[in-house]
Amino acid sequence: MTWHVSDDLREGYLGGGLDPALAMSVETHLARCAACRAAVPYEPEWLEESWRRLEARLVAPRQGPAERLLTRCGVPAHLARLLTATPTLSRAWLAAVGAALAFAVLAARVDPAFVPAFLVAAPVLPPAGIALAYGPRVDPAYELLAATPLAGARLLLTRAAAVLTTAVVLAGAASPLLPAPPWLCAAWLLPSLAVTLACLALSRLVRVPLAALAVTGLWLAVAGAAGFAGDWVSAFAPAAQMGYAAAAAVLLLRLRAARTRGETDTG
Repeated sequence: MTWHVSDDLREGYLGGGLDPALAMSVETHLARCAACRAAVPYEPEWLEESWRRLEARLVAPRQGPAERLLTRCGVPAHLARLLTATPTLSRAWLAAVGAALAFAVLAARVDPAFVPAFLVAAPVLPPAGIALAYGPRVDPAYELLAATPLAGARLLLTRAAAVLTTAVVLAGAASPLLPAPPWLCAAWLLPSLAVTLACLALSRLVRVPLAALAVTGLWLAVAGAAGFAGDWVSAFAPAAQMGYAAAAAVLLLRLRAARTRGETDTG
């Protein structure tokens, strides 16, 4: 070996900040150099648990209920296995979303003044789900999938679509229970789409959890400003909805262009 992985280079590799070519060069070196490989920290318990979960979820020949439902809806078998083998549609996340929506609906029915709580909370559910469905700390298949053609933007978009669909279905089912006009009950749809696309676009620059946190904070600031002004409905008025639609269109074009250029996300 004529060179070894420096501390700065190793930190950049572990942090996911290296460009793909340099990251592959580091990985090639690590495969051949025991000394550099030993310097890379890892958690034996987490690694062992990840492999156990992978074996139980990916190798198991039997399809679970969620996987069977996805395949019947036309989702390719390999994507159905991917989505159900990761936390995207996990029971914990579904239970948390259901509990949050149920609490908001019950509060609004007790006192209509709580209707804004539902409308404000619904758009941030998809970014939260995306953050919990992607990354080395939450996805047991992350390292395995990182070496496949499905890695990067395509994987992120696939899981984001699953999370968004699930959140929209749950929130959509809860909306008619609100003590509010039908147009207001559906006023969270466009903000939800815009916030989700903003999370995906920002994930090109920073890690997904940080992107989700940033766009959630931005949305809460927008909704909070309207509330402090004494007119929370203005955050969901027709003019605001046009703004959300325009933002969603721009972000969608940006993501499509990024995918065409083959950019990689930060994970």
